[in-house]
Amino acid sequence: MADKMALAKAINESLRRALDSDPKVLIMGEDVGKLGGVFRVTDGLQKDFGESRVIDTPLAESGIVGTAIGLALRGYRPVVEIQFDGFVFPAYDQIVTQLAKMHARSLGKVKLPVVVRIPYGGGIGAVEHHSESPESLFAHVAGLKIVSPSNASDAYWMMQQAIQSDDPVIFFEPKRRYWDKGEVNTEAIPGPLHKAQVVREGTDLTLAAYGPMVKLCQEVADAAAEEGRNLEVLDLRSVSPIDFDSIQASVEKTRRLVVVHEAPVFFGSGAEIAARITERCFYHLEAPVLRVGGYHAPYPPARLEEEYLPNLDRVLDAVDRSLAY
Repeated sequence: MADKMALAKAINESLRRALDSDPKVLIMGEDVGKLGGVFRVTDGLQKDFGESRVIDTPLAESGIVGTAIGLALRGYRPVVEIQFDGFVFPAYDQIVTQLAKMHARSLGKVKLPVVVRIPYGGGIGAVEHHSESPESLFAHVAGLKIVSPSNASDAYWMMQQAIQSDDPVIFFEPKRRYWDKGEVNTEAIPGPLHKAQVVREGTDLTLAAYGPMVKLCQEVADAAAEEGRNLEVLDLRSVSPIDFDSIQASVEKTRRLVVVHEAPVFFGSGAEIAARITERCFYHLEAPVLRVGGYHAPYPPARLEEEYLPNLDRVLDAVDRSLAY
């Protein structure tokens, strides 16, 4: 039976299931225990599983990830929380130099099943360093898996799959969608972790997005339908690896592609998608692949963030430009 729950609650339930089913699963982070996390994603877990399984750490991101690496080497499956996206950078060295490299450095003998949870993105009126989208910085690093759910069901199942993975996974959680509710069937059989999903069928143009921008693209498709345009919405779900086969299949049908993400367009994930799809679909495309995202500027103060983030009008403008070719 499916239950309706918020995305944050779905992650909580997924973590609870992992803790209950595997004694080697640990949760670590700043305020994840007694407080239950600043977004209450880990609420109640320390009470039910104890301080040795759900661990409140010092304010030291490098130490949190470094400790998780050591625990993983000893056979544990740590799930660490970085409290906000902009706080991950003190741990960047540990993630890209140690966590991502150990499997290759050991010629495959050592596995590091670590999940790094990062609430990311804007739209909540936060202060500086609380609304960034650094996924491309990690996607560039070989050895890391990068995923981001857009809905409660994916949040539940993708977290299960990330914890079960023997490779390190950076799990970007769209914080503006934490309170969006959806159906979650905890007895379902999930699809592959890195498989994209068509969430709306269409014929005129493909909108590809992940995480917080999938809902916006669905709203764009609704608005475009009022003008007689039939847009397909593709939830990528994974940024590394990217399911290029699913994107290609959609573009071969619609012949147009707009990629939407909150991160800056400059050197963003949309650039890689545009390049690959142009190579793969050159003779199918009837317009260049267009990208909509943040500007190449530091994330602005909260009162200006709606000018910075992609919105309905900006994406519809890209749709108009693509269809005008």
